[in-house]
Amino acid sequence: MNKDDLKKRTKNFAHRCVKLAIHLPENTLGWHIRKQLIRCSTSVAANYRAACIAQTKKSFIAKISIPIEEADESCFWIEFAIDEQLLKREQCENLLKEAKEITSILIASRKTAQKNLNNKE
Repeated sequence: MNKDDLKKRTKNFAHRCVKLAIHLPENTLGWHIRKQLIRCSTSVAANYRAACIAQTKKSFIAKISIPIEEADESCFWIEFAIDEQLLKREQCENLLKEAKEITSILIASRKTAQKNLNNKE
């Protein structure tokens, strides 16, 4: 997967999370989770784009850590909404799987960049 494919994938992930978040109930907990899920999932896409234009390998490694954390946080909020029975597991399974896959892809990308940086030193 190249960086343009992953840009599209993370943006699509953000759109899907927003659509899921809209289905949360209109109560204090629903509003809180909605806000958090929208914030962290859109941050995955935005911060991955920022990492892609990093000017150095060291900068890329630092910047890619942000969408890793945000993708994992997206997993948390989806799981939390399921735990609180605000959303049905079946409704979220594909998106939860995507969040975990994106997290893994970004971690692998950071590891590769770190390995390449260490080989140059």
